Amino acid sequence: MSLVLEIEKPADLERIRALQTAAFMRAAEAQLVDSLRAGGWAEISLVARLNGELVGHVLFSRLAAPIRALALGPIAVDPGHQGKGIGSALVKQGLLMAAERGWEAVFVLGEPKYYQRFGFSLEAARGFNCPYSGDYFMAAILRPVTATAGSIGYPPPFAELE
Repeated sequence: MSLVLEIEKPADLERIRALQTAAFMRAAEAQLVDSLRAGGWAEISLVARLNGELVGHVLFSRLAAPIRALALGPIAVDPGHQGKGIGSALVKQGLLMAAERGWEAVFVLGEPKYYQRFGFSLEAARGFNCPYSGDYFMAAILRPVTATAGSIGYPPPFAELE
């Protein structure tokens, strides 16, 4: 198995749309990725290629926050390749790149048991409020933060996602 992780290229966009649609069994997440990219909020967009085939994608987008913060998501892996560590590899690489680029934290709305393995915690997000605050809103702190509380503003396209 030859897994390669790299920054998306313009030639990948159609396949990313198809991949997001297949993974979520609807087009909403694919539209979210397109809207975030078009609106200039996308900061890190990675693809995973398995033996040359694009089988995974993750997007990290800029948040309005009292610290330099990103949102993780959406993340998608081709249904035929799920459970092989591709999603985990994308998350780890994205977090590494975010830290290298000076981001202080990454927020995610997701299943705690899954995301805690990457350093996300409910406690790290507790001082921050946003429309998604609750039992699935977590943060991974990448470096010493300049604030531990405040409002987190997600890009407007997230509000369109039901």
